[in-house]
Amino acid sequence: MRRGKLDSLGVSAFCESMAMMVQSGIQMDEAVALLRSGGGQSGPLEQGIAVMQEQTEAGKGLAAAMEATGIFPEYAIRMVTAGESAGRLEDVLFQLARYYEDQKTMTDKLKNAVIYPVAMLAIIIVVLVVMLTMVLPAFTDVYDSLTGSLTASSYAYVRWAYILCWAALAVMVALALALLLGFGIWNTKKRNIVEAALRRIPACASILEGLGMFRFTAALSTFLSSGEMQDIAVAESRKMVGCKPVEEKIDRCVSRMGKGYGIAQAAYDERLFEPVYGRMLLAGERSGSLESVLHKLTNLLEEHCASLVDRLVGIVDPVLSGVLMLAVGLSLLSVMLPLIGMMNSIG
Repeated sequence: MRRGKLDSLGVSAFCESMAMMVQSGIQMDEAVALLRSGGGQSGPLEQGIAVMQEQTEAGKGLAAAMEATGIFPEYAIRMVTAGESAGRLEDVLFQLARYYEDQKTMTDKLKNAVIYPVAMLAIIIVVLVVMLTMVLPAFTDVYDSLTGSLTASSYAYVRWAYILCWAALAVMVALALALLLGFGIWNTKKRNIVEAALRRIPACASILEGLGMFRFTAALSTFLSSGEMQDIAVAESRKMVGCKPVEEKIDRCVSRMGKGYGIAQAAYDERLFEPVYGRMLLAGERSGSLESVLHKLTNLLEEHCASLVDRLVGIVDPVLSGVLMLAVGLSLLSVMLPLIGMMNSIG
């Protein structure tokens, strides 16, 4: 039976559980058996653990057992393989747990940041449709019943109300369609088209680059924890970036590392990180605490990305609210002006 892939939270929970058991000195087959005894057989993780138990009892290692399930990301399997080879499985599992937890946190942050503007956009479209199909026609009918027909000057006001609402609605619908199209393309092989379009917007470009740096630093920290060589760790971590400008900087760093420079010096020379972060990395490499500095940088980059997302939402939210209030307010004012004129004539 085909099993679905584990999400980031599931991978994080599994890695942390296994890390604690390895830390306690429990044999691999016994650790997997303990995990299986703690749950049912309904989800992909439970089904995958059943397969893992068969594999580990047959004498296979954790990485091979994970690969046999088909539910774990290739990156996680690659890291566990490296950890087993280097004898640092415990450290790698803890790093993977932290890595996927960070990925889950950032993904949730981005989803929550997108949901509110999308909901606001939907509300604006509904309000404008109501204005065009119910409110404005109602005013027009009232004026026709009171005066027989709208005068040329009065009709001009109402016409402008219709034009304003239609224009605002067209813009909002175009934005909604663009978002839907972007979401549809994002999960396909043509994702680079959406990224290229977003990079033309300065605020979005900063977020994409920040996310790329966050993923690279988190992956690099995990690779180095597995005992991988620096050049291989950088090359493998580059695959996790998904942002062309950041990938180009990393490629330049790889070139400098080929000339004998360490990752910290190469990153500082190529301005891969901001200067303050680059100096932190240099200090960490020279003091032999590069892994702990990378972990600290990962947390700092995560906070930086979150602040960029919050800043973008803080800009988009008032803009959308302003469009709604402007369109509705001016439309209502336009349809009220003929009524004010009628009342002045009567008085």
